[in-house]
Amino acid sequence: MRDILRIIRYTWVLKRYYLITAAFVVVVALLNQANPFLLRYLVDAVVKKGAGGTVATSHLVVLLGLLFAAGVLISVVSNIQGHIGDLLGARLQTLLSQRYYDHLLQLPLEYYDNAITGAVTARLERSIAGISQLVQAMANNFISFFLTSLFTLVILARYSPLVALLLAVLFPLYIWLTTRTSRSWQRRQGGINKESDFGNGRFIEVIGNIRVVKSFIHEPTESRIFARARRNIEAQVKDQSIEWHRNDVYRGLSLNIIFFAIYAIIIWQAFNGEFGPLETSIGTVVLMLQLSLQAQFPLFASSFIVDQVQRAAADSKDFFAVMDLQPAIRDADGATELEVPAGKVEYSNVSFRYQGGQPVLTDVSFTIAPGTKLALVGESGQGKTTLANLLLRFYEPVAGSIAIDGVDIAGVTQRSLRRNIGVVFQEPALFSGTVEENISYGQDGIDHDKVVAAARAANAHDFIERLAEGYKTQIGERGVKLSGGQKQRIAIARALMKDPPILLLDEATSSLDSKAEREVQDALERLMQGRTTMIIAHRLSTIQNVDVIVGIRDGGVAEVGSPAELAESDGIFAELLRLQAPTTANKAKLQQYDIARV
Repeated sequence: MRDILRIIRYTWVLKRYYLITAAFVVVVALLNQANPFLLRYLVDAVVKKGAGGTVATSHLVVLLGLLFAAGVLISVVSNIQGHIGDLLGARLQTLLSQRYYDHLLQLPLEYYDNAITGAVTARLERSIAGISQLVQAMANNFISFFLTSLFTLVILARYSPLVALLLAVLFPLYIWLTTRTSRSWQRRQGGINKESDFGNGRFIEVIGNIRVVKSFIHEPTESRIFARARRNIEAQVKDQSIEWHRNDVYRGLSLNIIFFAIYAIIIWQAFNGEFGPLETSIGTVVLMLQLSLQAQFPLFASSFIVDQVQRAAADSKDFFAVMDLQPAIRDADGATELEVPAGKVEYSNVSFRYQGGQPVLTDVSFTIAPGTKLALVGESGQGKTTLANLLLRFYEPVAGSIAIDGVDIAGVTQRSLRRNIGVVFQEPALFSGTVEENISYGQDGIDHDKVVAAARAANAHDFIERLAEGYKTQIGERGVKLSGGQKQRIAIARALMKDPPILLLDEATSSLDSKAEREVQDALERLMQGRTTMIIAHRLSTIQNVDVIVGIRDGGVAEVGSPAELAESDGIFAELLRLQAPTTANKAKLQQYDIARV
């Protein structure tokens, strides 16, 4: 019940729908009481006529008309209520989905470092579907069943307190029998959800990397992995179902016993004349039997409702587990808007470790002068990318500070910080949509002239014009319809559109053919012109053309200087220069640095 109350509180913004639905539910519950009374009066009239009494035909016509009208009203009002319940379900799905999505966008990269994309998506779909179905079922059925049963008990108590007492005992007994296995059921459902998240996550991951799967002829293995997850789900569903239906037998048995007692009491009381003479009691007996039957259906249906409640409770745990996560990186109280008049970047005694991990950076300090280019070099895993992520505040340093033009970035808004920094990733991250939309990503609207200018500067205009629909060409998911060099130049054009004073460049040219590499490198040089640039270098030629080199080793700064200065030292850059000779050993060593010769 605690989970359900939390769902209602969380979605109370939709109270208008809840209140309107509640009003219709009350009307339906009251109308449901009309039929047993109308049948009672009809039966009494027929019995009276059969016993020689006088019954006006108009009386029967009126009763039949009221019976028909009550049925029509119940049908109309129930469907209006159902329609409002459907709208509530749709609004609820939108509300929960939007809040979940917005919250995910606020979570730090650390959350995604440990999350499987497909599992995040599967959890969203399952949780929101379960919660919305429950609320819709409660709006359309559960509350109506509850009120109908309550009104029925009140009326029955007027004629037979004993029957009303038995029903009053039966309701909590039946609900208790239904919920007694809730903890076990939810534990099994948690296991099912876990396997489902893994299977669905793997499914999405494989489809997203289908070229790799096919090239490694790994389809049978992936099929077995998915099948194993589904078999595990089947096994847990089997145990869960056995337990549920075994208890359903107990519930049904208790229901049959108590309703047998109720019918026996009603007949016994009628047989002993407790409802008056026969000609005036038959209608009362019919009324009581009708009311008892009317109370029986909500009890049977409550099994389904409780099943829905348990599913929603189990699914909502996953939903709220994510919603309860608080972004580790927040704007400080009174955070200011960052202005970058020059573009000087200073790392001062910066240390960092990932949550629960070993130190990645220790006491790192260096400065990038305004408008200059600084290259980070070092073996893979030494923290070069982490330094870039810290500047973007994707992570926070555990010690030290980073400042831009003397302003600590911890004291400025994240939006203003990232607005002043352009990023070209090693793997160009493009979205499905048109070329123009991708170049304009992050802008307010699309200015075609600016898009074309950015594309020209990125050496992308000519190949874009040759595409089937030019700038309106759909590039497919992650730009699958473009070559590596084309994707990279669109990413560079996107950075040029942003026109930031500071640039983070994770080069990605070593895997391109020589022509594409030259075009991309020329575009990168144009992009870096006049900007403060930090480069995670992958090419020796790039390293040699920067203003300052910072060598990173064992999480700390091993050397800082110009290419000319460091070439004469015995450090990382000098070692890279010595490794230019095309030997197998040199090639292997360069790979440790993720460096290409030219």
